[in-house]
Amino acid sequence: MRKPLSMIAGAVALGLVLAGCSSTPSSDPDNADQVEVFTWWASGSEKVGLDALVGVFNEQNPDIEFINASVAGGAGSNAKAALASRLESNDPPDTFQAHAGAELTDYINAGQLQDLSSFYQENGLTDVFPESLIERITVDGAIYSVPSNIHRANVVWANTQVLEDAGIDPMAAPADIDAWLVDLKKLKDAGVETPLALGTEWTQMQLFENVLIADLGAEGYSGLWTGDTSWDDAGVETAIGHYGELLEYTNSDFAGLDWDAATQIVLDGNAAYNVMGDWAESAFQQAGWTYDNEYTTWATPGTDGVFDFLADSFTLSVGAPHEAAAIDWLTTISSAEGQKAFNLAKGSIPARTDTVAADYPAYQQTAITSFGEDTVVSSLAHGAAASIAWSGDISSAIGKFGADRDAASLLSGLVAAADKAQG
Repeated sequence: MRKPLSMIAGAVALGLVLAGCSSTPSSDPDNADQVEVFTWWASGSEKVGLDALVGVFNEQNPDIEFINASVAGGAGSNAKAALASRLESNDPPDTFQAHAGAELTDYINAGQLQDLSSFYQENGLTDVFPESLIERITVDGAIYSVPSNIHRANVVWANTQVLEDAGIDPMAAPADIDAWLVDLKKLKDAGVETPLALGTEWTQMQLFENVLIADLGAEGYSGLWTGDTSWDDAGVETAIGHYGELLEYTNSDFAGLDWDAATQIVLDGNAAYNVMGDWAESAFQQAGWTYDNEYTTWATPGTDGVFDFLADSFTLSVGAPHEAAAIDWLTTISSAEGQKAFNLAKGSIPARTDTVAADYPAYQQTAITSFGEDTVVSSLAHGAAASIAWSGDISSAIGKFGADRDAASLLSGLVAAADKAQG
């Protein structure tokens, strides 16, 4: 049973108060030489990426103290709840992490974000960020966040040895979901207990959006968010059927696993595949694996030629206590130096078009090429396609389906969520 957001926010806020007893520096609104940066990058590869970015910031701004206000857990859900509590209390951090795109809608409508259009002009960002990105982060002619990277969400990570042992060529991606299901059955018949590793609710939503893209195509999928495609479209029904079939090949404990634990099943050789964003790249790199040797990737079957987009970005809060220092932070994350350090560590690719692809490992080179050439669509699971409220309703319906496998109930839940959001 889902707890009300206010209860979650209160619990997380209490945790933050208790955490304040630690040695972590606290923000002082009267100290202009500080910046409080709020993220959910508290552990693993995400923390490694943040540390790399902070290293560049410290070099560029040696007199400014970086206050790390990260909140761990829940793929950002805990952080968003804590952030909501702070914003409601008129206690904003200077800048906070959010997914670029529709996820910012509620903050913008509430008047909690400053317009950064002049920052873009002063720093020439409209010249170095691709037009497709600028379009996705512009709302009524204004821009409210600065992307630190670009992630791809329609990626299958494959353990080549597991596939080869089952007689499957790991370098030959299945053409569509039906062909993939044939290979999944072959793996199951070969004794692989978990052909497809899966995790908690947001990873289920990411897998489902991949299937929607595969079965509706890029235009049909994008139309779900504009009203041009109906949620009771036959393609959505097909996707629900395919999604249910895919779940038959997943680990039974998926509801309790975060993304890194699901990825670890592939690394341990107990699963062949995991559909995950390219933050998973750092996990394979840290394991010492070589691309196209121990592991490989391809676009989720049926989505070749499509780039399922999301971007981590940072805002400037209305009422930021250290506004000048926050602008310095935004300058670092948008700089070529900051983006290179961050993305090399995190597995994503820079938002800037002046990136030198050869500076990046093999997987990231494929993502750089894809983003430049393929049709770009917005990720549902990662805030680019739908508002927080709409995404939350879809997540609830998908989570319920993971337990009861009631296709009719999932379809009606998706239709109801769209009617509520678009009505």
